[in-house]
Amino acid sequence: MTRKQKRVLWRILAAAAWTVGLHFAPVEGWAKLGLYLIPYWIIGYDILWKAARGIALGQVFDENFLMAVATIGALVIGAAKTGDYAEAVGVMLFYQTGELFQSIALGKSRRSIASLMDIRPDHANIELDGVLEQVDPEEVTVGQIIWVQPGEKIPLDGVVVEGQASLNTTALTGESVPRDVAVGDSVVSGCVSLTGLLKVRVTKPFGESTVAKILELVENAGNRKSKSENFISKFARVYTPAVCLSALAVAVLPPLARLAMGSSPMWLSWLYRGLTFLVISCPCALVISIPLTFFAGIGGASRQGILIKGSNFLEILSQVDTVAMDKTGTLTKGVFRVQKLHGGEKLLEIAALAESYSGHPISKSLKEAWGKDLDTARVSRVQELPGKGVSALVDGKAALVGSRKLLQEAGIPCADPESPGTVVHVAWGGEYLGCIEIADELKPGAAQAISQLRSCGVKRAVMLTGDREQTAAFVAKELGLSQYRSQLLPGDKVEAVEVLLGSGKVAFVGDGINDAPVLARADIGIAMGAMGSDAAIEAADVVLMDDDPGKLPKAIAIARKCMGIVKQNIIFSLAIKIGVMILGAFGIANMWLAIFADVGVMCLAVLNATRALGN
Repeated sequence: MTRKQKRVLWRILAAAAWTVGLHFAPVEGWAKLGLYLIPYWIIGYDILWKAARGIALGQVFDENFLMAVATIGALVIGAAKTGDYAEAVGVMLFYQTGELFQSIALGKSRRSIASLMDIRPDHANIELDGVLEQVDPEEVTVGQIIWVQPGEKIPLDGVVVEGQASLNTTALTGESVPRDVAVGDSVVSGCVSLTGLLKVRVTKPFGESTVAKILELVENAGNRKSKSENFISKFARVYTPAVCLSALAVAVLPPLARLAMGSSPMWLSWLYRGLTFLVISCPCALVISIPLTFFAGIGGASRQGILIKGSNFLEILSQVDTVAMDKTGTLTKGVFRVQKLHGGEKLLEIAALAESYSGHPISKSLKEAWGKDLDTARVSRVQELPGKGVSALVDGKAALVGSRKLLQEAGIPCADPESPGTVVHVAWGGEYLGCIEIADELKPGAAQAISQLRSCGVKRAVMLTGDREQTAAFVAKELGLSQYRSQLLPGDKVEAVEVLLGSGKVAFVGDGINDAPVLARADIGIAMGAMGSDAAIEAADVVLMDDDPGKLPKAIAIARKCMGIVKQNIIFSLAIKIGVMILGAFGIANMWLAIFADVGVMCLAVLNATRALGN
């Protein structure tokens, strides 16, 4: 509990004790009012101040104004008729208790997220004159060597140049299984070294590091409001003045009508009903619990390595009924191995040279299969052709390495062999050298993830891939996918998603690097396995921080649970309030029932909202 919360608790206890004591004190008249004003001021001075400040700033209709008017009115009625001032103090007491409860719940949610996202490094170790010194990570430049000791967070993204260690990636991925790294492996900021000393060459400044981007993403998530949140904000702006006028009507119109009919107007009785109506009508439960639900939902998702960029995306994710997925890196490991050569040794050499400047997984597999040093001076005019392959000059001759379509467009005849793997065709100097079979592996949890998508209400799962028909058909069959499209260029994937958009909300899942256009075009873009990928974090609306396909149905389930809680709170809050407001207007509900309809419902709604944390 914070210092501020403790102060409020002491005020509540002091005011409650004073009020209980006064209930048994033999005091009447103005002395009784004076003594009750003491606990009223102790518990309510800040509410009165906020109400007065709101009026001065022209922001009249808020919960502070409602509480101030209701309680001051109750004191006036007590002085003029009933002699009972406990209700006025009681309303303030219960309201402050509800506010304290809400503050504690929100603080718990924030601390939960803060502890899970406590990935900002405190310092970086650099060697100066043979001595390790701690410096601010923002002072470290690209290319410098930093030391990461066991138990320390990796402060910046980089490549291991010396040492080996096991890394705890829980804060980034939500997974507890350590990741082993050695010389040559890339590491990202925010991970914790469990064992071993690492020397890391920095590849990105702190402002562009994974940890900085994730922290910025989480901090800005609250700025992107969902339709439900915007509706509640607009609803409260209209609702509060409306109920204030309604309360005024309840307090004034019936007495005037009675007066016109020659009966006693009963001003104080109807004023009491109007004030009761005012307390009931306070929209605290909605205004507080709905944003808290989204906040808790985003926090609960982040615990599991699922970063949702705002409550608007959380709401859209809950409505998804079609999921379109890339194949490589999403459903398959994206780790290619050369399986078979249909041609001589020159075939592999030319392919490896042409692909020497590319970082694509297929390019890496070709270079690994060649296994010898590549003289890149032999290569010039390299051009990557998305979805097709690479063209380059190798030893002064035009080389084409890629799909059958690429070579056929150049007028070089070729055909794909019968193989479920990826086929790379190679031409050099206008002559066809042959083709190379490359195989990729399915991710272990891919088939189960597809099944879970159907279980959580997704109607269609579609695979969109740039790979050839035979490979796509094989993967679709292995995963139990009935719909797929093959041989798609990035622009074709966009067109395919646009067709799907006509029949509901569509999520596209890709690696966030080659799929940026289609990630942006779908209703919601989801980047898979994006730890350390700038393109993924920038392009996607939801980022799954590891390579586990099982995080996809889990993200949708979290979103649907969160929206279910939002709907429960809206229906429950409005139903109770409308019911008690009607009772108040007819004089059946008193101020104590009114405060339950306000503070009690708020507490229950907030308690329900915190369930979104425990996904």
